[in-house]
Amino acid sequence: MPKLHMTKVAFACRDLEALQARIASRAVGDELRVPTRMRPKRAAELVGGSLHWIVKHRIIARQEILSFADREDGRIDIVCSAELETVAPMPRRAHQGWRYLENDDAPSTEDDGSGLGTLPPRLYGRLAALALL
Repeated sequence: MPKLHMTKVAFACRDLEALQARIASRAVGDELRVPTRMRPKRAAELVGGSLHWIVKHRIIARQEILSFADREDGRIDIVCSAELETVAPMPRRAHQGWRYLENDDAPSTEDDGSGLGTLPPRLYGRLAALALL
């Protein structure tokens, strides 16, 4: 059965290093809890999939989704592995909350040979804003 994934914007992260630092500072043991307002309707399908992080209009990394947990404040925690795995950068517009990502559309850990991963984030963002990527 193909896995289902989700995307989420890493708000205020300027690059991969900033995302790595944020995850390292918030991880407890081998887990990272990412709060969200609502439980995904397809939560059962997401367990075992990945949370893909968007930074500067491109997906750059992912973490395995371990489970979903209710919080005392009524929100939901997306419980992920603390291990951040980089992926071949893939263009993705910013959005609020999270979005589903089908397995066939998810980026792989292999470099695709396009050279997009080597572009500086600022240049990449400008090209994406012009719809050239």
